Amino acid sequence: MNTWLYSIYAVILAIVSFFTKEIVTFVMLGFILLSLHNIHSTLKKIHKEINDKNH
Repeated sequence: MNTWLYSIYAVILAIVSFFTKEIVTFVMLGFILLSLHNIHSTLKKIHKEINDKNH
């Protein structure tokens, strides 16, 4: 996914969290999403390296 799409998600979550007074939840969701994105990127790199070695 593109970074602009992540920005849209962040803005939507920020607006919802502001109106529901759940700012801490917004911050925690942000950390979780960043962590999951980093894990996904690492797994994609590993998968690509394994496929390149086999072909």
